[in-house]
Amino acid sequence: MNRLGNCEIFRVAGPILLSLLFQQMIGLTDTAFLGRVGEVELGAAALGSVWFLAVYMLGFGFSVGVQILIARCNGEGHHSEIGRIFYSGIAFQLLLACIVFALSRLLSPLLLPRMIRSPEVCAATASYLEYRSYGFFFVYLAVMFRAFYVGITRTHILTFNSVVMVLANAVLNYALIFGKFGFPAMGIAGAAIASSAAELFSVLFYCIYTRCRVDLHKYRLEKIFTFDFAVLRRVLNLSVWTMLQSFVSVSVWFFFFIAVEHLGERPLAVINLVRNVSALVFIFTNAFATAASSLVSNLIGADRTDEVMELGRRIAVLALVIVSPFLLFVALFPQTVLGVFTGNAELIAAAAGTLIVMAAIQPLQIVAGIWFNVVSGTGSTRTALFIEVGTLLVYLVSVWYIVLFRRLGTGWCWSTEFYYSFVMLAASLWYLKKARWQGRRI
Repeated sequence: MNRLGNCEIFRVAGPILLSLLFQQMIGLTDTAFLGRVGEVELGAAALGSVWFLAVYMLGFGFSVGVQILIARCNGEGHHSEIGRIFYSGIAFQLLLACIVFALSRLLSPLLLPRMIRSPEVCAATASYLEYRSYGFFFVYLAVMFRAFYVGITRTHILTFNSVVMVLANAVLNYALIFGKFGFPAMGIAGAAIASSAAELFSVLFYCIYTRCRVDLHKYRLEKIFTFDFAVLRRVLNLSVWTMLQSFVSVSVWFFFFIAVEHLGERPLAVINLVRNVSALVFIFTNAFATAASSLVSNLIGADRTDEVMELGRRIAVLALVIVSPFLLFVALFPQTVLGVFTGNAELIAAAAGTLIVMAAIQPLQIVAGIWFNVVSGTGSTRTALFIEVGTLLVYLVSVWYIVLFRRLGTGWCWSTEFYYSFVMLAASLWYLKKARWQGRRI
């Protein structure tokens, strides 16, 4: 196996990037449509989306452990073990989806009124989550297919799958939010139904593609629902840490949005607009970070740990080179960018300064996210959790001081991302340079 070059990095990261770009278009479509409905709906969609994302991250965190194991087996050439890992993960995800669906339907009506000050925003958020919670079943299965294809480095399928999701979501959003094609106008509830239905189409596409285009015998996928408790224990040994890390991370971000909501409906709408623009940059970070995790795990499986640090540096540089022009455009023309999401001139003017702050912080976030995923790719998922928890403690303190105690403007509120990223980058680099992770077995 030759040294991994930039072409190999792009071969893995490119399709992931395109798939994430298309997936993000689902959120952007929701925002673009709801931005024409009202500020209450725009803010409620932000809170509902982050709530859903926090619970979704439990399943995603589990899939990260599955992905690491599949990538390690793929690097070692043990392809026949991949099917047992995949199907054991599927069974666990279905059970987890049932649990979180029930808890979400039970707890949302109890918790939301205690956390959200505005009755209008609270009611709209509850309406969104009533229908969005059905998406847990579909999205938990979808991330398992994603873990499989990323683990075996056949990431091109992610792009095609995301196209299916975006097309389904765009058509259903238009129909259900505004009442077109004979459907009733459901507003924010229509956006939730459209997103969940798009995820159902995603799972169906994955199933059909896998059945028709994958060598089922090679990966032992021909025996559906082959379950192995020993394999599940092995997966959970990795995944329990990534599950906790992912859930805690987004849960704290939900706290950030709740804190901003206490500043008023306008600041919440501003932060949601900036969040959607930052998510465009985040997809680049996520794509290269996911590629880093998979390639690092494959390198270690092939007994090439000496190349890990160099690979991390190259991926970080490539990501910065690609994203910097977009960030420069955002910083120079913030009102033009915001105009894509809303026609409200006052809201655009209020959000422009915060958008510039976001653009200035993003390079640090990109580098931090990539090196953090290098740590996860080594199999040190418990260490990754400790890094995340320590980082989030710093983040919580900064949110409390800047947003709740000082009640500063939205630009200062977004500056809390700087402290989060700086601590994460420093801790990740310290671990990779000082700890003994090279011979770690999973």
